[in-house]
Parts: sequence; C-alpha cells; structure tokens
Amino acid sequence: MKHRIQELNALEQLSGGDTFIHRLHPMAKLLSAVFFIITVISHDRYALRQLIPYVFYPTLLMALSETPYSMLLKRFMVAFPFCFFAGVSNLIFVPAPYGVISFFTIIFRTYLCVMAVLLLVSTTPFFEIANSLRFLKIPNIFIIIFEMTYRYICVLLEEVHSMYIAYSLRSASAKGIKMRDMGSFAGQLLLRSFDRADRIYNAMKCRGYALHILPHNGRNFMLKDFIFFAAICFFCIWFRFQRI
Repeated sequence: MKHRIQELNALEQLSGGDTFIHRLHPMAKLLSAVFFIITVISHDRYALRQLIPYVFYPTLLMALSETPYSMLLKRFMVAFPFCFFAGVSNLIFVPAPYGVISFFTIIFRTYLCVMAVLLLVSTTPFFEIANSLRFLKIPNIFIIIFEMTYRYICVLLEEVHSMYIAYSLRSASAKGIKMRDMGSFAGQLLLRSFDRADRIYNAMKCRGYALHILPHNGRNFMLKDFIFFAAICFFCIWFRFQRI
C-alpha cells in the first residue's frame, strides 16, 4: 500500500521539473493534449496504420521532459484491461480480419490518449491545470470534483493502509481480509473517510479555498508556447487527413 501511495506521489513530483516542456505555459500543454486526443479518437475503428504516426507526441514529450517511460507504462496498465475487454468484443462479433484490426486499434488508441493525459499531469503542476480549466470557463463544480478526487486518492489509500494494519494485528493468522469482515471494513472506511474529508475541507478553507473561481496565474503566452501548440496542431491535422 505504501508503494502504491509513493507511485501516485511520484507522478506529481515529476511536474516540478525544469525542462523545456515544464517551462511551457500550462494552457498550451492542456490545449495541445486535448487537440491530440480529439484527433486520435476521430479516426474510425479500422484506422490502425493511420494512428501509428501519432506516436510522435508521447515520444517527443517524454524525451524533452525527461519523463521515464516505465513509470507511464505502469499507469497505462491500469487502463489496459478496460480497452482489452472492449476490443475482445470486436474479435467475437466482427468478422475477421476486421475484428483483429479493430481490436488492436482500440488498444493503441487508448494507449495514445492515456499517455497524453499522463504526460500532461507529469509535466504540469495540478493547480495550474485546474486554473487553466477555470480560465476556459469550465463549470466550477466539475473542477471542484476533479480537484477533490485527485487530492483525496492518497488520503483514502492511507486510511485503507491504517485499517489493514489494525485488522492484521487482530487477525494474525488471516491472509488478507476475510469475506465475512469485508462489509464492516468497508463501512468503517466510509465513516473514517467522511470524517477525514471534513477535516481536510476545513483545512483547505482556512487556507483560502472557498469554492470560488481562483485567479488565473500571471504567466502570459509567449512565442515558444504558441509555436509548440501550433506545431502539435499542424502535425495532428496532417496525420489526420494525409496517409503517412
């Protein structure tokens, strides 16, 4: 459990780097990632070969931001079962060879989109992403849910870790949590989570978080930000309408 918590924190710690990608304006990186994802998902389900050139985006950003590929690949594996079982249905219901092509297209498309999101998070501090979303006039309630969910994941894992240690000390011979105790364990976790969440929210309000739109950061778009965004858009459009 501690290892999982450290893995979650490690991705956010990468956003504090000092590479070319880290120094770009957060809005440029956010809009580039959104444009890339929209372009990727606009291809049909048999466009496997047309999706291959889009590898340039994660490859380029990982190289320029010095982001370790192994760390991002581990996080992609969390999403892999969902796209895998979605692709298996095509193997069953779509005649060959189109079913096989569709299967690999779904997996590859998911890989590209997940990597784009992970690279955005690993190169941009979380509060800058939230401020950029507010600047784009995204409804504040969605941003609040996004912030609270992201911030509370580690807290929830810590609560599970503490409860599991307490359970293990009381049931030394048990391997894991017994099924008969699973209901009470989940109930206690829910109550502890409510109490911890209330204290965290009060602490956030004491530090100025009052569910209102926060001011956007004072950084302005520079020439390098515009060139980066324009280059990503150009290559995405080129790959979308030309067979490379």
